[in-house]
Amino acid sequence: MATAVKRIGVLTGGGDCPGLNPVIRAVVRRSVAEGIEVVGIMNGWKGLIEAQTMPLNLTSVSGIIHRGGTILGTSRTNPYKKPEQVTALKASVKRLGLDALIAIGGEDTLGVAVKLVNEGVSIVGVPKTIDNDLSGTDYTFGFDTAVNIAMEAIDRLHTTAESHHRIMVVEVMGRHAGWIALHAGLAGGADVILIPEFPIDVEEVCGAIRKRHERGKLFSIVVVAEGAEFKPGQTVTQSQAQLDDFGHVRLGGIGQRMAELIEKKTGFETRVTVLGHVQRGGSPTAFDRVLGTRFGVKAVELVLAREFGKMVSLQGNRIVSVSIAEATGKLKTVDMEMYQLAQLFFG
Repeated sequence: MATAVKRIGVLTGGGDCPGLNPVIRAVVRRSVAEGIEVVGIMNGWKGLIEAQTMPLNLTSVSGIIHRGGTILGTSRTNPYKKPEQVTALKASVKRLGLDALIAIGGEDTLGVAVKLVNEGVSIVGVPKTIDNDLSGTDYTFGFDTAVNIAMEAIDRLHTTAESHHRIMVVEVMGRHAGWIALHAGLAGGADVILIPEFPIDVEEVCGAIRKRHERGKLFSIVVVAEGAEFKPGQTVTQSQAQLDDFGHVRLGGIGQRMAELIEKKTGFETRVTVLGHVQRGGSPTAFDRVLGTRFGVKAVELVLAREFGKMVSLQGNRIVSVSIAEATGKLKTVDMEMYQLAQLFFG
């Protein structure tokens, strides 16, 4: 007979994301209803390595559903870079008396979770990324908030672009997947949308802008994801030398380069706006608050059912469970059908 779950830990890893606090709140509320004690692990995997914790109870999670970020803090620490860190992490799990762990994160955080599950650690995953690029779930919380922030910025840039007869290039987040650029661009009425899945043809972009001018539209909005590449393709980065613990290069600069090329080739005055981290700051939307809440409740139910190695997932309107390994095995990217839909509105 399986031992009853009495104490669980919860951590948030990777980039901060609107909706993390609603998940934490829901985990605590559902756990308390079952008489389970919840331990907050500070600063992602780094906090578990160092056994940095805080108590989580009804008082500590009261009033956090509307707050952005995470009350637990976060980091991009990869314990598998140093074997001694994995040993320390497992020792912390045992010393803290954790019967299970709920890991809230994206492909990197959950990738670590998969390895730990294979080594006997009891973990349930909750998918988190504003990029919406995790397989196994239709949507991740944080994405809707990021899209709405980007859309509002595009709406505001329309007025200045039209007033000054300028081309406005808006750089949004999206390392390998262009979901934010696609959704925000469509919703904001962008004239060109450029994403990592389809290399940029500068001549096509400039051609679309010239056609707008020919029919009297003397301004254009170009939305570009930070990870977009030119044909034949070299990602524009802030620094080729700077990598995080998971080997990711810091991206950025594609918007500025795109603006320079457009102005040079068309002669039209062009400006660039880089939205950066503002996209994942601030209060989560209603959709992300509800999704985070549903994910948190389901995560505790998976722990109670001892379905470790599983991740909560939104499929249609149902919250189900899928294998963490399968969900992190490949990225969910924009397909040709979706991009062709967007192309109908280019120019």
